Amino acid sequence: MKKKGNLTVILPVYNEGLGILKNTMKIKEVLDLQSIPHEFILVDDGSYDNTWEEIFKLTSLVKLQAFRFSRNFGKECAIMAAIGHVRTEVCVVMDADLQHPPEKILEMYSMWQEENCEIIDGIKKERGKEGLINRLGALAFYKFFSGATGLELEKATDFKFLDRKVIEALKNLPERETFFRGLATWVGFKRGKVEFSIQQRQEGKSRWSFIKLFRLGLGAITSFTTIPLHIVTIMGVFFLIGSVILGGQTLYMKFSGNAVSGFTTVILLILIIGSALMLSLGMIGVYIEKIYNEIKRRPRYIISEKIIDKD
Repeated sequence: MKKKGNLTVILPVYNEGLGILKNTMKIKEVLDLQSIPHEFILVDDGSYDNTWEEIFKLTSLVKLQAFRFSRNFGKECAIMAAIGHVRTEVCVVMDADLQHPPEKILEMYSMWQEENCEIIDGIKKERGKEGLINRLGALAFYKFFSGATGLELEKATDFKFLDRKVIEALKNLPERETFFRGLATWVGFKRGKVEFSIQQRQEGKSRWSFIKLFRLGLGAITSFTTIPLHIVTIMGVFFLIGSVILGGQTLYMKFSGNAVSGFTTVILLILIIGSALMLSLGMIGVYIEKIYNEIKRRPRYIISEKIIDKD
């Protein structure tokens, strides 16, 4: 017998005023065709356009919970805020611009019913239209992240279908700085995969710059592994061995009377060692920053307005 359950569609939203109403109704249309009972949770991540006004229009069209942040706290916080308010047996997290195709929700729901999967990951068939630098950066990030943490994220996205057990597990994670893809993998549970092709945005443009993606990647790595700190230690051992060898060579040349001028070598060594020290201090600083942010115990986000339909 197939499992049955109500579905919550989670949409983190930032400056999507042009398309949020139309896109939400498109998702509703897809779910209604299969008679899947559902509701929506929309989190406005401090938009400065008319997004909140457009969301308000949806209250008469769909079953809805909506939350408006007091400022832009980031997509990760928006996702975790929505997960914390899920009332149904299952939920799906997807992009509000419909680059994650709504039709795939039906396949995910079916896998949950028939195969008892507790997490269904939306996996990209290809990365779509993306610059070479971003592609190489993503490849390097996923390879390093997987090798350092043992968590496989290659081609993973925020497009995920979650069972109630997974929702509760994610809600109970206490850290302030979150990386949803990593956490959804870290919690475990029985998994399934659904492949999809990235859809073209109908309105607006992506807000993800290379700098923002770099910060997200660095935050993700330092949240799940201390390998970078061990790399600092390995660098220290490497330079210690090198200094012993060069020191021995220098003393030998000195006592044998064959010492020669080595100005260029000295300058290069100073630059290399100085760069390594600055890099090491910077990496240690990243971890200290994360500890600092955690011990302050500030909330992940602040909600300034909300709309909640009665269950």
